[in-house]
Amino acid sequence: MDNTTIKEITMNPSGFVLLSDFVPGIVQEIRYFSTFNFIGERIDGYEEPCALLTKEAARALKSVSNEMMVRGYRLKIFDAYRPVSAVKHFVLWGIEDQDVRMKEYFYPDLEKQELFSKGYIAKLSGHSRGSTVDLTLLDMKTGREVDMGSPFDLFSPLSHPDCREISEAQFENRMLLQKEMVRNGFKPIDCEWWHFTLEDEPYPDTYFEFPVSSQYLKRQN
Repeated sequence: MDNTTIKEITMNPSGFVLLSDFVPGIVQEIRYFSTFNFIGERIDGYEEPCALLTKEAARALKSVSNEMMVRGYRLKIFDAYRPVSAVKHFVLWGIEDQDVRMKEYFYPDLEKQELFSKGYIAKLSGHSRGSTVDLTLLDMKTGREVDMGSPFDLFSPLSHPDCREISEAQFENRMLLQKEMVRNGFKPIDCEWWHFTLEDEPYPDTYFEFPVSSQYLKRQN
């Protein structure tokens, strides 16, 4: 997550691509289009269950995908570009004290307000700059997600990449993903094993507001 200040907001998606067109074989489970997320409803701005990224981030992720497929894995995407309106939805939900319907699944050991104070959710997100992705690995032999020791969006110290309260095999799986992402130009964060941002992101000061929609992307480009 990100606590910087917005310098520019734009609806222009010209620097973005539809990830499924750019990275063959990628798997998508866009959680914020569904109701199975920490809020429990579809998030504002998610009009289709598709991943969008800047061309530069998509190009780097394609290299990761190619290398992982040789090893027997596919990339599975939970989230990529996230509109500013979606982050506002998160913040408004944080103000609503009574809505804790998904607590047992995503933040069982934390109070709702701690998600913000501990940095799991912020008023601004790097996702809105278009070069951040949340992902895991899918084992091509079993068709199942690789065991990372905690599920996506579990807000807990258990999800910190360097957590050693998981098995050695689970930790090695996290490091496999992290090393390949870093080697291809992405940087991790310290509280979510699934979260990576392109180091040399093309829009470091620009936040985008257009919807997550392949149709919108095609119309504008």
